[in-house]
Amino acid sequence: MKSLSYLLIGIFFGIVMFKSEAASWFRIYEMFRFDSFHMYGLMGSALILGAILIGLIKRTKVKSFFGEKIVIAEKQKSFWRYALGGILFGLGWALAGACPGPIYVLVGAGFWPILIVLFGAVLGTLCYGLLKSKLPH
Repeated sequence: MKSLSYLLIGIFFGIVMFKSEAASWFRIYEMFRFDSFHMYGLMGSALILGAILIGLIKRTKVKSFFGEKIVIAEKQKSFWRYALGGILFGLGWALAGACPGPIYVLVGAGFWPILIVLFGAVLGTLCYGLLKSKLPH
């Protein structure tokens, strides 16, 4: 039952991303050229809504749909680690024209060349998994 609910939420998220044009290569290109506010508005509103909801979850100790306690672990404060990770993520995003979420949306929408990007993302994740114990965290 859990897997089915995750699948349905994922499908809904994909539809919203496609309809809002968040998975559009042209919208992403406009964003990186600072030609349009569309993507900044989408990401900014998601950031604000996420921060509000995380704050409410922490304050009210709300439970998940399945009755489990939601635990949000504290993160280590480190500027350089997040700066380097953000730069690498942004470079990959700019080169591929899609971050991880839209990759699956674009495959589902029938944009087959994105399969090359998906293969690269999976390969990168595999490499990270193999090297994780040797990297500074």
